[in-house]
Amino acid sequence: MQDWPQVADALQKSGISCDPGSPPQGVSGGDISAAWRLPTRDGPVFLKSGQLDAAEMFDAERAALAELDAADAVRVPRPLALISTAGAAVLALEWLDIRAADSDANRLFGQQLAALHAHTRPSFGWDRDNTIGATPQSNRPCDDWVEFFRRERLEFQLELAALNGYRELKAEGERVAARLENLFRDYRPPASLLHGDLWGGNWGIADGVPVMFDPALYYGDRETDIAMTRLFGGFSPEFYSAYQEAWPLAPGHEARTDLYQLYHVLNHLNLFGAAYLGR
Repeated sequence: MQDWPQVADALQKSGISCDPGSPPQGVSGGDISAAWRLPTRDGPVFLKSGQLDAAEMFDAERAALAELDAADAVRVPRPLALISTAGAAVLALEWLDIRAADSDANRLFGQQLAALHAHTRPSFGWDRDNTIGATPQSNRPCDDWVEFFRRERLEFQLELAALNGYRELKAEGERVAARLENLFRDYRPPASLLHGDLWGGNWGIADGVPVMFDPALYYGDRETDIAMTRLFGGFSPEFYSAYQEAWPLAPGHEARTDLYQLYHVLNHLNLFGAAYLGR
């Protein structure tokens, strides 16, 4: 890790008992931040590091984990410290040994996710903006879900795609945005607490219970979380049946799944390029 002596000093000042002579070891992680396993006298710690301008993104993640933890529905890693040096930002989290889930764990996660979604607010959005991957995500509060999704989700990604050279999408995207009400004629979702980026790589089992991480949190239609679970291969049948038993999805959710997945596909296009254009 770059600037390790300075990072170690800042971590020690934050109460993490690390050794400046024992730098962290890289581990597999996401595409946005570097991931590390740091040995300490109190056990291993998970570190996410980035350039100095990642500090705001990490702070929003720390706030999101606290919000999810307060809901007491699904376990999340406990934030330990957020530090900055002259050249790096580092978020320290509780280390969890993540394992693949079996059928019972998938069933429990479906139940717990429904319990998480039962935490609601009067308006859509959140108290602060954050990121979806490395893309800025505006969470400006709005009382109308259709307007929120059109303005803060779909139109933002379409504008970004045009700036990235995919201008042919803009006209078609605007046609979709203008007709969103057609999918919501008899459906008015509550503003549920969402993970926001719930694909299969963002959850697993630790200490025998489901745990989820890397949130892109906001309050919105719970169907958006379910749509994301179906985007890259889908979760297990046990997960979906348990969720449906706890809180059945409304009629018409199949059509809205396509709409909600569009936001994430556009984001992947903007992050990773033309491989996602056909989709």
